[in-house]
Amino acid sequence: MSEWILKKTTTGLQFRIKVQPRSSKNEIVGLQGDALKIKLTAPPVDGEANEACVRFLSGFLKVPRQQVKIVSGQTSHYKIIEIEHFTEDELRNRLHGIL
Repeated sequence: MSEWILKKTTTGLQFRIKVQPRSSKNEIVGLQGDALKIKLTAPPVDGEANEACVRFLSGFLKVPRQQVKIVSGQTSHYKIIEIEHFTEDELRNRLHGIL
């Protein structure tokens, strides 16, 4: 089984996610390989799923939307997310009970 990898950067924290669009609700369902799996109701067209992903993570992690960035994978199910001014401990605390 793969290990979820968190990478500290000079501005925050990066991690890999797998997005499943067109789901019945927005939720984090756990790990899939080395990625955090996130289900979103938005369709994967015209950047709707990307925008929904940023909004969902911002709300879930309780950070301003501007702190959440999709670093790579804009057209892929797999994305690298960066949360600026955020630590590994803060992320693990928010995900407690999910992982």
